[in-house]
Amino acid sequence: MHRVWFNKTFSSVATAMRLIREADIAATGGQRRYHLIYTNPNEHAAAFLAADEYAVEPTDLKGEDYLEWCLAFCRERAITIFWPGRAAGRIASARARFEAIGTRVLSVATEEVLVLMHDKARFCAGLDLPMAPVADTRAVNTIAEYDAAFAELRPLHARLCIKPSESVYGLGFAVLDERSSAELLLAGADYKINTQELRDGLARMESFRTLLLMEYLDGHEYSADCVADHGKLMCAIPRKKLHAPGSGQLIELRAELLAACDKLARDYQLNGVFNIQFREGANGLALLEINPRMSGGIGMACAAGPNLPYIALAGFDQGYENVTIPAIREGMRVAEAAYPVELP
Repeated sequence: MHRVWFNKTFSSVATAMRLIREADIAATGGQRRYHLIYTNPNEHAAAFLAADEYAVEPTDLKGEDYLEWCLAFCRERAITIFWPGRAAGRIASARARFEAIGTRVLSVATEEVLVLMHDKARFCAGLDLPMAPVADTRAVNTIAEYDAAFAELRPLHARLCIKPSESVYGLGFAVLDERSSAELLLAGADYKINTQELRDGLARMESFRTLLLMEYLDGHEYSADCVADHGKLMCAIPRKKLHAPGSGQLIELRAELLAACDKLARDYQLNGVFNIQFREGANGLALLEINPRMSGGIGMACAAGPNLPYIALAGFDQGYENVTIPAIREGMRVAEAAYPVELP
């Protein structure tokens, strides 16, 4: 039995472990090929409930010290497959050190590519994706750069938005709005910021970390959960996020979106499970970002047929030629339902 370790990562790991266990039981008649281990610095992490075995990570280790702890954990726990979340880039670069102790590392990409993807300004600047180009964007670090970018973009687009170049979960994203903060508050307008107040706040800073001033894309958003084998796209399940509240998401196999996923996987030699975000704008489909990890909606994607975490793990372990990928149920409408649990 393989001992598969997931270190600290996003909460979707709990769904992934449940999906892997379900498919593992079905494939082996209950004998199980994969024993799932999860670690997190939080001793009450909810994802512990989905693991076969769990442990608490140290909270005070960074950089090389954390890497050494990971190597020691693999030796002590006889880990055969390591699927990293935290410090994924550093661990990817140290793959040979893990292999020397009998641990294979399932990395989404090289450390260089992971660093590039986390810096959205640099990533977008080098992108070649004609079927889904990025929105009209300017990277700014000073008020002079912001003013110049605003003067250039504002006449061209009905609305503008802004977000940090490095962020997760959409933190820091806001649409520029002429209404005051009080009006936005009373209107319950999420992800909106008053245009002049934003400018005044930036002007009070000598410089700031890179922000992206962008054309706002007002169409449907698509989230594509993908599996690839070192640049070869094996499966992509796009979810269209419907506008009507409570209407769920629609599995839609849009041709140019799938072509974009295939090209991105090939261009960046992506591997394992990752997520690509798109949105429609005035000029059609546009790329938002690549998330080199499982998305929060991975379970919804898998409801459409292919069990992506299991396919990625089994393909990495046994070779994709030995893994069956079911057909995708296009047109299926999916959603998530929460339920309460007692924490460890």
